Formats: sequence, C-alpha cells, structure tokens
Amino acid sequence: MDILFELTDKDIGMEEKEVKEYKTRIAARGIIINDKGKIAVQAKYNTNEYKLIGGGIEDKEEPEEGFLREALEETGCKIQIVKKLGITVEYITLKNAKQLSHIFVAKVLEDSKMLDLTVKEKSEGAKLIWVEPKEALELIKDSYNNLESSTYSKDYDVYRMKFISLRDRKILEYYIDNCKI
Repeated sequence: MDILFELTDKDIGMEEKEVKEYKTRIAARGIIINDKGKIAVQAKYNTNEYKLIGGGIEDKEEPEEGFLREALEETGCKIQIVKKLGITVEYITLKNAKQLSHIFVAKVLEDSKMLDLTVKEKSEGAKLIWVEPKEALELIKDSYNNLESSTYSKDYDVYRMKFISLRDRKILEYYIDNCKI
C-alpha cells in the first residue's frame, strides 16, 4: 500500500529530536460516509478536538478488521470498506513513537446509534457528529490552534493532538481532492 504522507515534529512547528529506536503503533482509520453523503467525525468538546474515526489495531487483528471494530465502537455503525487510500506515517519523537495508520473509505451499512466509547473518550466529551467533508475539514483546521490536553491521560497532550489534527486534515484534503465515491 502506498504511503500518502509522513509527518514529523517539523510539520507541527517543532525541532526534530533524534530517536534511536521508535516504539511502533499500527492503527486503522478513515472516512465513513452515511447515506446522505456526510462523514463521521468524533468531536471531543473537552479538548477542542475533531478527528476522524479510528484507532490502534489489537493483537492479531488485520487493519481492515481494526477499522471495522473502531467504526462500530465510535459510530455504532456496521460499515463496508469501499477503498483503501494508503498509509500515513507519524514520527512523534518526544514520545519515541512511530505510528503507521492504514487509511480507508467506507460506507455505512447499518446504524445502531449505540456508541461504545472508552472512559477516556467520555472524559474528553466525545460525541459523534455527521458533517459534509468540507465542513469536517474546516472543523479540524480550526481546532488545531485551540487544542487542550486531556485531563484523563498525560500521554494525550497538545503535542500528540497536533499530530492527530494535522494527519486527519491531510487525509481529508487527500480524500476531497482525489476520491469520488
């Protein structure tokens, strides 16, 4: 699968730090489209964050399986993957972390309207919203300079959130510019 883009500290306005060995995390995320052409966004009101649906894959889980599971947990929707866009790579040096995210486009098959959010997501005020792709892009762009660290987890600070925000912005820009589903 093609690499869509890579992000480093430089991309969020910081100096890069040399890292001898990264701890690698594999994730799956992407664009989920409902029957009205709107996409799913997780709005975290307590941290001023807007992000695409997805997260880390679990042991022995394939990226596609992880995305299906994350979609069900974060949106309550059973989905069908219609396209694989590629992979994004984030070098998060202050955390000695490298994240590889498999990026998908999917459509909603069934919506149970029942979310299975984590305690962390609930503490951050996470809610599901459905918006037009360009509106999602604007929400993510506008939130970048207003992010607030999570009170739930010290590891989920503004530094980490800037990577997420920039990554999701670039994914949406790619989707808007290149995909007709």
